[in-house]
Parts: sequence; structure tokens; C-alpha cells
Amino acid sequence: MAKKQSDSKIAVAGALTLVLALAGGVFVHSQTTGIRVEQKVLESAERKYGATARKRLEDWQQLLDTGGARSETDKLTLVNSFFNRVAWISDVDHWGKADYWATPVEMLASDGGDCEDFAIAKYFTLVALGVPMDKLKITYVKTRDPNPINQSHMVLAYYATVDSVPLVLDNLVPEIKVASARPDLTPVYSFNGDGLWLAKERGSGKRVQGGSSNIAFWRELMARMGREFN
Repeated sequence: MAKKQSDSKIAVAGALTLVLALAGGVFVHSQTTGIRVEQKVLESAERKYGATARKRLEDWQQLLDTGGARSETDKLTLVNSFFNRVAWISDVDHWGKADYWATPVEMLASDGGDCEDFAIAKYFTLVALGVPMDKLKITYVKTRDPNPINQSHMVLAYYATVDSVPLVLDNLVPEIKVASARPDLTPVYSFNGDGLWLAKERGSGKRVQGGSSNIAFWRELMARMGREFN
């Protein structure tokens, strides 16, 4: 399960088309075409990690193909359970780096990730399934007792309405719970493809001028995505 500071990656939404560049694979999501993991990505994952890696990506594709008609509540449960099957591995052990934001493809192919990777993968997948981006925020929190880890952590928060207390999708706690039932988490800031917010108790918080571009990892990611498209 996840344990560390991080941030996330984002879906860049247009009026009709959402293009995601993930770990060498390009996904195109529109109102008519849906999302498809390219064949070359499946083949690359199989060469590098074996047949089970390809199967995990194919299972993700199946989820993307069939989950869009479900209710938002069902989508949350489905996506949370799907990614929480992946093993938690620290970035140092997994990637040889102090901090590395893996894409959903990298996470599933390698069958491992840490907290930001879980939050990122859930965020991307739920947006692809039609959950509005403004209902989802990748949230940086501090853990505290009774959680024994007691350090920086990343979760995905879902807001049914602008003013509602969010639901927390967490790889440390398999059950989706309302934030008020998670006294072990103290929010610090949250962000999505549309902006950055400083925490305000359990609410949405104060929007920060400049948005998610204020996050260095975010800027680095967006620059890398831009190079992949050009």
C-alpha cells in the first residue's frame, strides 16, 4: 500500500477529446471512440514483464470498455478494488529513485507502485469512465495515529457535490470511507487537471492562483507529455 509524498498526473480534457500519454502508450478518449491501450504497449509490457503483465493491462482495458455505464458509486468501488490488488513497493526499491510518478501502464505492467501511483491510476481511470474531473482531487495528506505509518501519503478524494465531505479512495484502507471517518489523515493540499487547492479542514479548500502548475512534479510531467506528442 502507499506510503509517501507525491503528486499526480492528469488527464487533459478538451471539448470532445481527452488525450493521455502514459508510459509510451497513447490513449485517445472521445465521446465516440473510448479509450484503447495500443497493441504496441501490450507487446512491450509482455516483453519486459511477461504474459501476466499483458493480462493486467488487458483486464484494465476490459474495465475501461465495460465500466462506463455504471453508476458513479459503482465506478468508485470497481476502480478502487481493481488497483488495490497491485502490490505496494517503494520508489527506491521499484524504480531506483527517491520519488517517481509511474503511469497506470507502468504500474500495472510492473505490478507495483506507491501511494501516488495508486491515486494517479484511479484518477485517470475514473475520468476515462466519465466521472467529471471536478469531482476528483488527488490529495496529499499526513497520516497519524491510529495509522502506524505516520508519514506523507497520497489518496484520491471524490466529491459528490462541491460542498460535500469527500469519499477517500486509499490503497492503505481497502474500504472507501467518507473523510470524516478517516481521523488518521490530515489533508495538506489537493489537485486535479483543473487546479490546486490548499486544505481547509475536510472541505475542498482554498484554490491557489496558478493552479496545479505550481507543483514541480506536475510541471515536469506535463512537459514530458508535451514532448511525447510533438
